[in-house]
Amino acid sequence: MSIHLCVSFPGHERVLGGRRHSFLEKTSASLNQWRISCGSFPSSITNFRRPYTSVMVVPTGVGASIGGFAGDALPVARTIASVVDCLISHPNVLNAAMLYWPLPNVLYVEGHALDRFAQGSWALQPVHRNKVGLVLDAGIEEELRIRHLQVADATRASLGLPVVEYIVTDTPLQVEKWVDPRSGQSTGRIQHPDSLLRAVHTLVNHSQVNAIAVLGRFPDDDVEEMEDYRQGKGIDLLAGVEAVISHLIVKEFQIPCAHAPALSPLPLTLSLCPRSAAEEIGYTFLPCVLAGLSNAPQYVAKDSGTSNQGCILASDVDSVVIPIDACGGEGILAFARGLRHKPLIIAVEENQTVLDDTPDKLGIKAVKASNYWEAVGIIAAHKAGVDPNSLRRNGINNIRSFSASHCNGYIASNSV
Repeated sequence: MSIHLCVSFPGHERVLGGRRHSFLEKTSASLNQWRISCGSFPSSITNFRRPYTSVMVVPTGVGASIGGFAGDALPVARTIASVVDCLISHPNVLNAAMLYWPLPNVLYVEGHALDRFAQGSWALQPVHRNKVGLVLDAGIEEELRIRHLQVADATRASLGLPVVEYIVTDTPLQVEKWVDPRSGQSTGRIQHPDSLLRAVHTLVNHSQVNAIAVLGRFPDDDVEEMEDYRQGKGIDLLAGVEAVISHLIVKEFQIPCAHAPALSPLPLTLSLCPRSAAEEIGYTFLPCVLAGLSNAPQYVAKDSGTSNQGCILASDVDSVVIPIDACGGEGILAFARGLRHKPLIIAVEENQTVLDDTPDKLGIKAVKASNYWEAVGIIAAHKAGVDPNSLRRNGINNIRSFSASHCNGYIASNSV
């Protein structure tokens, strides 16, 4: 690639020969030498600042306007990741059934682990790769099981993913799902959790895997029950119990885990919302799960005796992005009420859920963004060390006076 330096001389703008041409050559050479000696400008700045870390949360199964469907919050995550140095998010944001997007500066963290991280109990240890084990529900029919094993082999051969071994549970898990009538969010249970834990224990202890993908046989939905979701309305009926399954494993084994449901394909519809379409392009949700788990960070408990060197801590988080009415989760409350370090909480008004946990109701100090466009701008300003309010007309008021107060037995007063 050639670089052209153009210099205008008063009255001689078109003259490039003789001494003036020689001057251009010398100037160009000087610029190149300056670049060589100083390095790239962005890298020089980075050397003097610690990495900027952001957390993006969209709770599972709460009907979020953005992030409540088939990976429809992934574009937001991609955009934020281009602005920050490190983005921490969870499967509900990053999974899109057969679709996924490799993001080298994004950490794929299960929801329970994200809560423990926010509370300071666990640290996140980035890795180059994990050994992923696959647990298959014994309730999956043979043909559907074979198809999903072929999916796992495809990710190994075509993506090079380290999926090393699978096991079938000794008893069908019998997944049940429903909508909580009080909160309006989806939830559920598995009838035989012990069978699932035994299968995971075998893979962890005999195959030395350090990440787990679970494939549970979900009851097939009545097409009419799925119609709202397929039209981009309502809530994800599968998501709530998926979280129950992954929370169970992460709490017990403290390793990365994500779940993919095994379902019979839905009949073709001519009217389908793009936000739900990722779940309609195939019979499997497994590829995004395996891709995410392949390099998900490991969880290091604070009292484990293991060094936290090289780990990311809750105190490293600079900002947290959350839907406006979903601020009541354990992790968000921990971030907002931390005694020593409080990241900037950004509540996105356009992203509404069935919940009603707003910052105002919970006493959380938050910056409200009308949409994710604004949220990205707020993050960019915050990373640059700029008060986001200074980007708004009349966003900055006159500086406040420090009122008189008692300091060590004396009256101190500062005013400007």
